[in-house]
Amino acid sequence: MTLTLFLVQMLNGLQLGILLFLVAAGLTLVFGVMDVINLAHGVQYMLGAYLMVTATALTGSFWLGLPLALAAALVLGLLLERLVIRQLYGRDHLDQVLATFGIILFVSEAVRMVWGSAPLAIPMPEALSGSVRLMDGLNYPVYRLVLIGAGLGVAGLLYVLVTRTRAGMLLRAGATNAPMVSALGVDINALFARIFAFGAMLAAFAGAMAGPILSVEPGMGDNLLILAFVVIVIGGIGSMRGAFVAALLVGLIDTLGRSFLTDFLKLVLSASAASAAGPALASMSVYVLMAAILFFRPRGLFPAPA
Repeated sequence: MTLTLFLVQMLNGLQLGILLFLVAAGLTLVFGVMDVINLAHGVQYMLGAYLMVTATALTGSFWLGLPLALAAALVLGLLLERLVIRQLYGRDHLDQVLATFGIILFVSEAVRMVWGSAPLAIPMPEALSGSVRLMDGLNYPVYRLVLIGAGLGVAGLLYVLVTRTRAGMLLRAGATNAPMVSALGVDINALFARIFAFGAMLAAFAGAMAGPILSVEPGMGDNLLILAFVVIVIGGIGSMRGAFVAALLVGLIDTLGRSFLTDFLKLVLSASAASAAGPALASMSVYVLMAAILFFRPRGLFPAPA
């Protein structure tokens, strides 16, 4: 292991953490405010990537295609909330799990019918296609740095939105006592619809930004959704700050574990045993972390107020 390789993997882990945060932030909003378990959040990430494929093909530009894809994701989120999610308010969580799992099956098949099963790609913007020298021997792709910066920017905007605006005040009030907010004259259904659509747009933004560096294909959001739920549990259900910290933590541990755990095991085990155990333990590392945190802090690192 060299210092250059370690720094590269640190940046890759930070990039994965940013993507996880963008997905987990929407899940945190939907579950923390609306008390709805939305398993379909992963397909909204996938739809963002596919909408970006179509938007860039129509406009011939990444920069023109991105707002079009996000607008389409917002509209689809509003439509999904009106047709399906609104019927699940106040229902048992098992009903929500079954309904949103059905959405996964429906959307996945619809994607195969519209775009096919073959992997697609989003063209890399010409201005972001190079690499930048961070130190001697370390060149890192510009686009990946921009993705990290964009995610940090979204995190900052979310903080301002939630803590410094009237919309954020209503969001926090709805999470605390939705019936009282409704009794005070706020259209709670409209508030929930906007929250759900905004969460869907955040997931779509993650998918659209990941498209140029990852393969766009059916089911691409499944693994990320599992990690996003791990992030929410570690950070604390309903806590945006917890989601941000936990996403970076999970991204770094998952990436560094897959890159270096086998080499560390070779210090205490034979090469064959380390090669067999390393990948298995690396894939388990984030779940071991989750179990350890829940043992000492059952409500997560930064639990939302009860």
